[in-house]
Amino acid sequence: MKKRRKLLGLVLWITLACIPGNAQEKEKPVFITMTTLHRSLDAKAKDWKATEQEYFDKVTSKNDLIIGSEILTHYYTDDNTEIVQVSVYKSWEDIEKANALSDELAKKAWPDEKTRKAFFDKYNSFFTPQHSDEIYQSITSVGEKPYKDETKKPMIVYIRRSQMSMKGDGKNAKEFNDKITFKDPYIKAYYPFRHAWGSNSTDFMEAFFYDSLSDMEKSNDKIDELIKSTWPNEKDADAFFDELEKSFTGKHADYIYRNIPSVSK
Repeated sequence: MKKRRKLLGLVLWITLACIPGNAQEKEKPVFITMTTLHRSLDAKAKDWKATEQEYFDKVTSKNDLIIGSEILTHYYTDDNTEIVQVSVYKSWEDIEKANALSDELAKKAWPDEKTRKAFFDKYNSFFTPQHSDEIYQSITSVGEKPYKDETKKPMIVYIRRSQMSMKGDGKNAKEFNDKITFKDPYIKAYYPFRHAWGSNSTDFMEAFFYDSLSDMEKSNDKIDELIKSTWPNEKDADAFFDELEKSFTGKHADYIYRNIPSVSK
């Protein structure tokens, strides 16, 4: 091929999602909040994890408005203090409702006000005052690969942040996912989502789940193999990816985290 296929599962949102009443979109999109916190380097990791587990068991796991959650810890990113808290909701309205319900559940879990305050003072002590919040919307029109198995072992979570060109060009997204992303056995789960509220309206995010870092490497080779077998003619491959890549500026950033299975929902 004339150029290495850089997309690694990158799917196109603009063309499909901008069509009103898209017939391909069978499921309603969900909303994802991502809060990036920064741990205090003076705190012990085991104490922080125990506190997170207690909060999850008493609050998050019992909040039915939070339909999914993850806590992601730094593995290969530019900041080793990062802790990313991810929560998933059926609707924008549920974000605010879930916060209120979490407050109620916390009062039930720690009915004594002093005890409750002591718990949250301890919880907050594990982090610095700095944090950032982003809200994203899932992209249902191009599909996702939900995680099906349960594991007690932390998974590798690779997040790719790409920039959309915002020109409305490009196509072939669903075809790429159907023929490549969803046929890669090393990708245990795949979730595409884009900016809904936050600092950068061009954000296009993808989360890939792998069993191990070595599987992530194997996935790269598998994707190349699938691309070559799907488009054996080099000109056809170039034409396909040239069209797909029109929706993006070519700039992207990579982040690798590990999740904590015991606090996953």
